[in-house]
Amino acid sequence: MKRTMIRSLTLMSALGCAALSARAAVAPGAITNVVTIEILVAEALENNPELKFYRAEIAAAKAGRKTAGLLPNPEVSTQLRQKRAYDTSRTLTGEGAGWAVSVSQTFEWPGRLGLRKSIANQEIELAELGLARFQSALGGRMRELGHRHVSAQRKAAASREVADRFQTLLGILVQRDPAGLTPVLETRIIEANTLTYQRRAGAAVQEAQEALLELNQLRGQPVQAQVEILVAPVDLRPPEPIEFLLSRARTNNFELRLRQAELVQQGFKISLARNERYPAITAGPFFSSEKAGDREKSVGIALSFPLPLWKGNQSSIEIAEARRVQAEASFAAALREVERKVVSAALAYRVKLAEMERWRLDAVEKFREAAELADRHYRLGAVPVATYVELQRQYLDAVEALLATKEEALEAAEQLELLAGPALSPIPLP
Repeated sequence: MKRTMIRSLTLMSALGCAALSARAAVAPGAITNVVTIEILVAEALENNPELKFYRAEIAAAKAGRKTAGLLPNPEVSTQLRQKRAYDTSRTLTGEGAGWAVSVSQTFEWPGRLGLRKSIANQEIELAELGLARFQSALGGRMRELGHRHVSAQRKAAASREVADRFQTLLGILVQRDPAGLTPVLETRIIEANTLTYQRRAGAAVQEAQEALLELNQLRGQPVQAQVEILVAPVDLRPPEPIEFLLSRARTNNFELRLRQAELVQQGFKISLARNERYPAITAGPFFSSEKAGDREKSVGIALSFPLPLWKGNQSSIEIAEARRVQAEASFAAALREVERKVVSAALAYRVKLAEMERWRLDAVEKFREAAELADRHYRLGAVPVATYVELQRQYLDAVEALLATKEEALEAAEQLELLAGPALSPIPLP
């Protein structure tokens, strides 16, 4: 572990001068501020526009929870009527008005309101897990883009260094009087390499700008905002054993927790469907008064409930049970997918660490010195053009290989953090 950390720090410090010139190579405008990646992550978690969607989802779920445990509102009904009374000979004996008023309340079968509350609570948990999953993915994406931006800046600086070296040499060669075919061909080789490395520098600049544009988008800032990102050295620790990672993922992974919450919720829905086989009862007092010759008053209690003659509840139970089977299958598929991704990310992380272990600590600096030495001696005629071109290419390839491997190792670590929990992420060194 210590050996990996020392190698990582030494190799990254060998690129220090490239990082200092990267700003000039990338940013077309002035740098407005200097930030660390964690500051960018904090800004994204505070200002990302999509967060409003997930927070509104939580608010809606909590509002639904408030109404899930409430009884229906009581109903008040009134009647007004005209009444005429006749005797057996059809003679009118009285005429008058009548009225009636009743208040009724529907009472659910015992346990039904509790099940609805449980389902609503699961909706809140699902909404909160959705927000937490988005925040975790957002933080990982911000770190990935931050490292990619800095890596692209360093590649651009190294490519610009080599391209400028070729450009300077080309300016000297075109001023000389070519004596024979060989100097002309060498000049063309230098010119072609100048164009090639200028293009590589431009591609790296574009890569850095694309990463910065997405960073600005995710943190809710103007897309053209310019920042200088400072990357602190990180301790790339060896990952835990795969079985330990899998156990942690089964507990911490947001996708699995969402599927588990859906499965629990579906169990409540089955219980609710079975409970709804029993009817709700509506009860309440009523009072009526009539006057048509004689005055009549009535006071009583009314009860009503539906008769399950044509529409039963068996189909609802079958639907809920089928949805539970689907939830179980979804959970099983998600579990296998998460396990595959955890193993893949852990293996990739180990491969990158092993690759970095094999690097020489001063490899980049030695290639830079060799490239500068070849440049001086080529101008003196002591080095052939093939050796000169090859050394420049090898220097730039070494820088790009170092940066790419470092970036891939960090991405694998971020993927492990997203899949299995935050304890696996690289930690900044003091």
